[in-house]
Amino acid sequence: RRAAPRRTSSAKMADAAAAEMEQMKVEEEKKEVVTALAGAFGVAPPVDTGLTLDEKFALCRSVGEECIQEEELRNLLDKKPVPVCYDGFEPSGRMHIAQGVMKCLNVNKLTRAGCHFKFWVADWFALMNNKMGGDLKKIQKVGAYMVEVWKAIGMDLTRVEFIWSSEEINKRGHEYWPLVLDIARRNKLARVLRCTQIMGRSETDELAASQIFYPVMQCADIFFLKADICQLGVDQRKVNMLAREYCDDIKRKNKPVILSHHMLMGLKQGQEKMSKSDPESAIFMEDSEADVNVKLKKAYCPPGEVTGNPCLEYVKYIVMPWAGVFSVKRKEDDGGDKDYVTYEEVEKDFVNGDLHPGDVKPALARHINVILQPVRDHFVNDPEAKKLLDTIKKYKVTK
Repeated sequence: RRAAPRRTSSAKMADAAAAEMEQMKVEEEKKEVVTALAGAFGVAPPVDTGLTLDEKFALCRSVGEECIQEEELRNLLDKKPVPVCYDGFEPSGRMHIAQGVMKCLNVNKLTRAGCHFKFWVADWFALMNNKMGGDLKKIQKVGAYMVEVWKAIGMDLTRVEFIWSSEEINKRGHEYWPLVLDIARRNKLARVLRCTQIMGRSETDELAASQIFYPVMQCADIFFLKADICQLGVDQRKVNMLAREYCDDIKRKNKPVILSHHMLMGLKQGQEKMSKSDPESAIFMEDSEADVNVKLKKAYCPPGEVTGNPCLEYVKYIVMPWAGVFSVKRKEDDGGDKDYVTYEEVEKDFVNGDLHPGDVKPALARHINVILQPVRDHFVNDPEAKKLLDTIKKYKVTK
């Protein structure tokens, strides 16, 4: 019998090219399916981040002071094309620098890693917690102002969505309220009361009935928004853990990952966190240059002490991540100018006395003023934004 004719090298090359084309077609079809699914679930389509899995994980992990659980976060980034992150905020007054700058830094990291970020504008929750005296129209004005701040500071909004709780719950009440009721019936009142710190309250406070129901609704938000990652402050940990416990109750395998960011302390001695009701405790996003200079000049900054030092916290969590350098300007007799490229260098010099509070405070003020200038410009040059700010400045902040 005659042997089959040998295939020529050109025929083999043609076959390889055809196979490659077929594979590319399959990959393209897979991308189209994933993009369509993303659209169906209301999230941004997948994006080629150019990052490896290790780089994505490191970027996302850098957002959180605590992560529950790291292996779940890594698996999520590996398996899901567009993980959904969520944060909810009460529109309750002017925005301080932690909520403005730190949140911008964190959101930009997560979207760069390919995530879709959902902001839950919790206007109904602010009403339940008696913010702005329980005036919903005022609360919604404040919510619009906060979105303007994030736009101005440089948050990349291409993969960010702002969802108003009042609108979305009214629109999809048939999904929301059964979920809320199921979480409520599965938890004892004592367990829910332990979560009241999420509202800035304590278990011993005299609570309104709305404030007792608040944690149950916040827990439901996580599932209602189909969030994979809860990216809130460490002060919200208890309700995020309640959501993971609920997953155990209903035998749900995929629990929300908790990625809790650091809470920046207040500027006064002993203030664990900033307070909107105490204007001297924080830098606000549209504070004037003079405001920033005065507040930081009066800020607590004991020589050589790191623990409980708000000025060093600002350097660590605001200036270094934003600018990548902390520049100190001094006379030669006082040590001369110095650029610190890591926070550890700053801390080392501060502890051993080579960096004095009198060096830190003016340098910190210069950096903060540079960071905030685009926000000031926005609220001066944009007529609608200016009107919005003028309006909310007249509002009385209620606890």
